[in-house]
Amino acid sequence: MRDWNSTDNKVIVRGKGFYLIDTEGNKYLDGNASMWCNVWGHSTNKVIGTMVRQLRTIPHSTLFGLSNAPSAKFAEKFVKVAKGMQKIFYSDNGSTAVEVAMKMALHYWINKGNSEKKRFISLEHGYHGDTVGAMSLGYIAKYFRAYKPLLTRVYKAPSPYVSDTSSKAEKDLVEDCIEQTESILKKYSSECSAFVMESGAQIAGGVIIYPSDYQMKISKLCKKYDVLLILDEIATGFGRLGNMVEYLAQGSRPDIVCFGKALTAGYFPLAITATTNKIFDAFLGCYSENKQFYHGHTFTGNAIGCAGALANLELYEKTNLITKIKRNSEYLAKRLKQFKDLSIVKNIRHKGLLAGLDLSWKGKPIKIIKDKGIINYYIAQESLKEGVFIRPLGNTMVIIPPLAINRYELEKLLDVQFSIVKKIQGNISSSF
Repeated sequence: MRDWNSTDNKVIVRGKGFYLIDTEGNKYLDGNASMWCNVWGHSTNKVIGTMVRQLRTIPHSTLFGLSNAPSAKFAEKFVKVAKGMQKIFYSDNGSTAVEVAMKMALHYWINKGNSEKKRFISLEHGYHGDTVGAMSLGYIAKYFRAYKPLLTRVYKAPSPYVSDTSSKAEKDLVEDCIEQTESILKKYSSECSAFVMESGAQIAGGVIIYPSDYQMKISKLCKKYDVLLILDEIATGFGRLGNMVEYLAQGSRPDIVCFGKALTAGYFPLAITATTNKIFDAFLGCYSENKQFYHGHTFTGNAIGCAGALANLELYEKTNLITKIKRNSEYLAKRLKQFKDLSIVKNIRHKGLLAGLDLSWKGKPIKIIKDKGIINYYIAQESLKEGVFIRPLGNTMVIIPPLAINRYELEKLLDVQFSIVKKIQGNISSSF
């Protein structure tokens, strides 16, 4: 925080296309999709226009004892996209959607007459948000150590982090992870309500992309041991990994799924927790049974957000955005080969419009560049000089552009990232 106060921070006042514009008129390509959520850029489009019209009609109407048209229409449309889900619960951010999922799973088992299933299992390196339950699931000591007294106990299963990309190594890793996970389920399933994991990839935990069949095998284990599967698609859904709904592409069968970020194209705080009729029906009963789900926020099912989400979904379909993402993903794969020629670049991983690459020297992560300071500060500052805003995860370069980015802007983003890594390599080499 002291470092932040001493930095020449840019204040963004407007946007145009895929660019952010500061108080001095400087333009920066939005290279991290405004924290992984932006889809269409920052110019007026159908989603924004729809939200403006909704603001003029009625900006908010509670779902406590009422409904509103946008929330009902979006739920009806989205369950047709998220196949296997039949019910939608609205909240206003990803962390809260995860909290909702945890409460839903716990309360489900209580309503089914099993109050012993009160724990959770999650993956190492997972990240699910900054609220208490979400921190418990995605505990990263560097971030959350101070808050540990608040957190609940969670059992941890191994994450399928692949450093050797050979097919045999990947197969062996998956088998090892599945074997260890099954041991955990065998031992603790009687006291665990749900297994929670990001769907398709772990992003904040270091851009860990799951090997093929891994998530499907976890799904089968959860069914085998009678533990609910909660999937977090907040950052990985809506095309980030090249698929509109990632769990369908993974061949997994979740009981509860969380969505957010790109849900409203990154324009409005809205999240959903989707579930099945099986889960929903367990909450039905006489008023005196007290089975109902106790969760709600003032802005639950906000009309502006839901109207925007509906327009966003329609724009995905109209523009065939997923196909464009897949084409840009192919281009990204070709460009990443260029990074392999740099000696400090290790372990490139990529799927859809997500890529990560680690910077290391002589087998150790690069954390500080001599006379240049902390690596992530240096990368962020150098990229701004080149007219691009990027935000690395420590020594991991992350490529995560707006989902509808044009080829020209994607090329510029990659050119700048390559230039910066090459400059770091030169600085490191000259220091030794």
